[in-house]
Amino acid sequence: MRWGIFSRNLHIIFPKILLAGFLLLAFNTARAQHVITFGKPLPVKWFVGPSESRVLPLKVRALYVDGRVKEFTIGDVHDVTERLFVVRRGFRLNDLLPADEKKVPDWRWQRGGWILVDRSSGHISQLKLPDFDPFYSVVSWYRDYAAYCGLSEDGGKAYAVVAELGIKKPVVRKDLGAASQSDVPDSECPAPLWQRQPPRVTFTPRGGPKLSFTVRGHAAGLLSEEAAEPESK
Repeated sequence: MRWGIFSRNLHIIFPKILLAGFLLLAFNTARAQHVITFGKPLPVKWFVGPSESRVLPLKVRALYVDGRVKEFTIGDVHDVTERLFVVRRGFRLNDLLPADEKKVPDWRWQRGGWILVDRSSGHISQLKLPDFDPFYSVVSWYRDYAAYCGLSEDGGKAYAVVAELGIKKPVVRKDLGAASQSDVPDSECPAPLWQRQPPRVTFTPRGGPKLSFTVRGHAAGLLSEEAAEPESK
């Protein structure tokens, strides 16, 4: 008797169960979407030089995930895909000495490395670019490739580097000789220049000849100076 009543009402109950399931799925989907936003650029002081007596202007922006500050960033965003983007990180160091009378942190802004941000998950990860130097390296992005002049661990040698996201071994790592070790930031070489079809990157190191590389997948080939020049029409 009870089964008969239940079976007669099944056509009424089932659509309600189905609707509740769709609503629950939509709620979970909406909750899984994260909102990635940036704050307004804020001017800050960047102290450089051996004694950090030189002050350079720097602009930082807060990176928000769902309304919460997760990082501070510098410069423009590079979209790798519709889901992933990279941006350079800025951070503050406490310059307070143990013997200082003032116990309030003395924050000093610094330029950091690059971070990878996933728009769908809200996940942020720090990138480990080979031989990247926060003071000297100027990164030029193309697709998922980063081209820049890097330095050895002791700062004595400079390298032309092309790194690919997700690949530990650099696509290009060409010895450029002794590093200048200048007190001026970004002075080792300007941002490398990219070309497409085929993908090609050109380095102009300080005090050295231009170097061009064609990039195919996880490999690259050094071009001669003649081949690196565009064809005249």
